Amino acid sequence: MSTETKLRTVTTFRLAEMKNKGEKISMLTAYDYTMARILDKAGIDVILVGDSAANVVAGYDTTVPITLDQMIYHGQSVVRGVNRALVVVDLPFGTYQGNSKEALASAVRIMKETGANAVKLEGGIEIIESVDRILCAGIPVMGHLGLTPQSINKYGTYTVRAKEEAEAEKLLSDAVMLQESGCFAIVLEKIPAELARRVASELRIPIIGIGAGKWVDGQVLVSHDMLGLNNEFSPRFLRRYANLHDSMADAFRQYIADVKQCDFPNESEQY
Repeated sequence: MSTETKLRTVTTFRLAEMKNKGEKISMLTAYDYTMARILDKAGIDVILVGDSAANVVAGYDTTVPITLDQMIYHGQSVVRGVNRALVVVDLPFGTYQGNSKEALASAVRIMKETGANAVKLEGGIEIIESVDRILCAGIPVMGHLGLTPQSINKYGTYTVRAKEEAEAEKLLSDAVMLQESGCFAIVLEKIPAELARRVASELRIPIIGIGAGKWVDGQVLVSHDMLGLNNEFSPRFLRRYANLHDSMADAFRQYIADVKQCDFPNESEQY
């Protein structure tokens, strides 16, 4: 990555420019200042303050329980650590699905109280009224299709979505609809790679994949997963770039031993 590219602030316009140039978009999650600071300094393009915080931070089985106030707290923490990356905050379950006015109010709170750059919503035609109302207020929206974790209680499984022709055609139709409404990008989660390739080739806006193959415009993973902090989650699409779970456990055990044996602190570590 060139110095110019690394230092240039990422905007929705910049992401469109990257797609047009064939430059892949890198995206990872963060929920706190420290992680966001490291990601931003590393040169990540987009930081997602994901409702996956419900799983990896709060320990819930699904993303459903996390609240708007909690998402705002995480968003505030992340934004304080970022100078370059585009920060996108998930609208949590229940804040936009049934009432477009509530959706707008939720999005406005996120933008005003966190300083983030955009919000992300799951779904297609079912939530298009909310998408339209948020966009009309000048708030950038990232879509999310395919496997939509907030709907897990409807589907009852995290299996690959849109394998059948009817669902695949609906996904493509929803993607076009989100683009025409004005969404600046769409996340496609856990769908066949060929379908993701078709969506990315037919749409003008960037398509970011997670478990959607390599023919999209960028990739996103949950940072805790790719760092190996969470070693209980091993889907096919996940590549682990570190094994921090074991490294941290070893460090904690060594600290405990040093304290028990009166080896910490030593003379050079005290005043």
